[in-house]
Amino acid sequence: MAEESKSVFANPAPLGLVGFGLTTVILSLINAGVLPKGGEQVVIPLALAYGGLIQILAGLLEFRTGNTFGQVAFLSYGAFWFWFALLILLGGHGVLDLSQAGSTIAVTLLGWGVFTLYMWVSTFRLNKALWWVFLTLWVTFFLLGFGALFGVHILSLAGGWLGLVCGLLAMYTSFALVTNSTFGKTVLPIGPYGG
Repeated sequence: MAEESKSVFANPAPLGLVGFGLTTVILSLINAGVLPKGGEQVVIPLALAYGGLIQILAGLLEFRTGNTFGQVAFLSYGAFWFWFALLILLGGHGVLDLSQAGSTIAVTLLGWGVFTLYMWVSTFRLNKALWWVFLTLWVTFFLLGFGALFGVHILSLAGGWLGLVCGLLAMYTSFALVTNSTFGKTVLPIGPYGG
């Protein structure tokens, strides 16, 4: 009798994390004032192709593996990048009139902060690298949201710098997961899993 073969699925998390991380790093460098504000035009295709599409694909693959956290996170943040790109693209070309939308955009960022805060709670059962990614992300959203809402540039600037840390942490986590999987052992630590 032939032995039944089991399907083995690759972990989609490293792909989703690097799509999120790289896009976040580039936008955060703009928010922190390191790169020019006009650089948002460069982020639009990156947000659609890598931050958006790749995370949505990773989220769908997480569905296949039964990972509810990964599915919700990657599908949601992939959609976030589509929202961001469409907001800049349509607003910048006059399709959407965003001249009076400042507080609504700020409150939307705060809403993403609330969502990220509740996702962060679940990371207490996951590895420490993800705990740090989500901690820095929800604080980033609150800094950016409150900075935009109250017109406090230093908060927006701080959000840019913390977003840079968040993006780099996500890229490191992706790097560690790929490397550890490839070598079949822990080469780069991601911290212990919570109990």
